[in-house]
Amino acid sequence: MPFRYFQVDAFADAVFGGNPAGVVPLDTWPEDALLQRMAGEHNLSETAFLCRDRSGEEDFLLRWMTPVSEVDLCGHATLSAAHVLWEHLGWSGERVTFSSHSGRLTVRRVGDLYELDFPALRMEPIDDLSALTVALGGAPVEAYRGLYDVAVFESQDDIEGLHPDHSAIARLDGVSALGVTAPGREQHFVSRLFAPRLGIAEDPVTGSLHSLLAPYWSERLGVATLDARQVSRRGGELRCTVDGDRVRIAGRAVTYLQGEILLGE
Repeated sequence: MPFRYFQVDAFADAVFGGNPAGVVPLDTWPEDALLQRMAGEHNLSETAFLCRDRSGEEDFLLRWMTPVSEVDLCGHATLSAAHVLWEHLGWSGERVTFSSHSGRLTVRRVGDLYELDFPALRMEPIDDLSALTVALGGAPVEAYRGLYDVAVFESQDDIEGLHPDHSAIARLDGVSALGVTAPGREQHFVSRLFAPRLGIAEDPVTGSLHSLLAPYWSERLGVATLDARQVSRRGGELRCTVDGDRVRIAGRAVTYLQGEILLGE
């Protein structure tokens, strides 16, 4: 039986921008190995798999897989899954709730934006910056460890000018991914994310990274709502609002393709 398949550009106003994610709606869960093989075949930073939550606790169960492994939290693929539900699968509610490895996640429509309700994640300082400096090819002014490691630089020019050593990043102790951030010229802050250990040299736009960055910049700048841009080659814009232990992360999405996954007999 074929699976329906969608590819969505998240945190984008038009196709070829933002971060592409695969979305596969399911009636029941197949074996994990098959999900991982499909994600590997799509070769996108994440593929979202969703299935109705028959327990009734939430609307859908949601999982995310990179080409090589499952992850616990993904923003752009969650936004893409919500976009597919509203635009292609007849979802008519004001919001949609997902049960995930990171708990309950909610997406609602706010004008032409999809707004994710994610946990606000905290970070602890990293004292020794030497390994990060070598891996990034530039010296951060400070660094932190949380869901990802985050290196803070002085300016957007510093972030845009980085040419990291992806092999060195993959060898960093305990690091699944490495984010970099700095004050923006036009936005409150900018960022990039490198995740070679997850099979992603550079992620175009990373919603989950902003669960770390929004609380950091909100405290540093003294504002609750922040405009952000991930300055990858594709690039993408996000609006983040810190509200206690939650972060609302909003952006647009556009469908690039829809079709079927044919696995043969």
